[in-house]
Amino acid sequence: MTLRCRIMDDRDRAGWDGFVMAHPDGTIFHRAAWQDVIHTAFNQHPYFMLAERDGQICGVLPLVHMRSRIFKRNTLVSTPFCVYGGPIGTDGTVTTALIEAASALMRKIGANAFELRTIAPDLATSDWQAAPAIYDTFRKTIPLDDEACLKAIPRKQRAVVRKAIDLGLTSTIDRDWRRFFHLYAESVHNLGTPVFPARYFRLLLDCFGNDAEILTVFDNATPLCAVLSFTYKGEISPYYAGGGTAARGKGGHDFMYFQVMRRAIALGLDRFDFGRSKRETGPHKFKTNWGFSPTPLGYQYLLQPGAIMPDTNPLSPKYQRKIELWKRLPRPLANALGPIIVRGLG
Repeated sequence: MTLRCRIMDDRDRAGWDGFVMAHPDGTIFHRAAWQDVIHTAFNQHPYFMLAERDGQICGVLPLVHMRSRIFKRNTLVSTPFCVYGGPIGTDGTVTTALIEAASALMRKIGANAFELRTIAPDLATSDWQAAPAIYDTFRKTIPLDDEACLKAIPRKQRAVVRKAIDLGLTSTIDRDWRRFFHLYAESVHNLGTPVFPARYFRLLLDCFGNDAEILTVFDNATPLCAVLSFTYKGEISPYYAGGGTAARGKGGHDFMYFQVMRRAIALGLDRFDFGRSKRETGPHKFKTNWGFSPTPLGYQYLLQPGAIMPDTNPLSPKYQRKIELWKRLPRPLANALGPIIVRGLG
């Protein structure tokens, strides 16, 4: 049977998503919807590549050509703005064919590098370079009972959650991306990070439908913090979160993640993906304090001759002064400039 690789078109969408759903390594970040989200929100060019035998899809590899003059970036990525990516196929021959086809695409479009975001670095050959060991991911099974889930949280964090419950904090599930954006924008500005465009969150909710939702925590009628989560294949992934300073003193974020766990239980989901965090950072410590064990992410690069590995890590010393300056910008100005900058990060 003939194996060939080609770029996905609109007629392939149902087959693509069906393959991702059926494949044990398929994640929410392999879904076809990312093609529309990334192109519309960030104006970056997607090349979602599939492999087929006799007209049947047998492998997929979501790709986006990320370009940025600000960061001197010209990289083919699987998948930007996502934790995971890389090829999935019915066998090693398929994944190898997808990698080779994508490598040829990198040369054709003039990209300097090809980045794969995989959980395990088992695809690299001698031509590939491992990315610096920056990120860990945090995933585990949770009990299918609210009380058992609460007891499974380590004692110190559990006490914060109980305090928030006693304070009378509440939560709601909806799709109010405007309210979410306000909380998220405040949070990232305090960190000195450029904010995503508001339309990005609207697109995530529109394109992923019932597999995306927002949970917001309230103190009486005041929103404290919120998180946009994905649900897929038995797993919930609280992916984007934000909140004001008032949330910290009331345990708002701890309460919020416990409510996400309760939401997973209500939906019959038993796995919790806490996403990736950079090592030696507050979020990384926060997740380990919740009883999650870090798993290194095996990101890797194929570089064109003479090219250097892209560096968009905000912990890099060259960005520290810029981060401090960004924190001082008026919020409206930061919200206006942020989307221009962040489109090249991903």
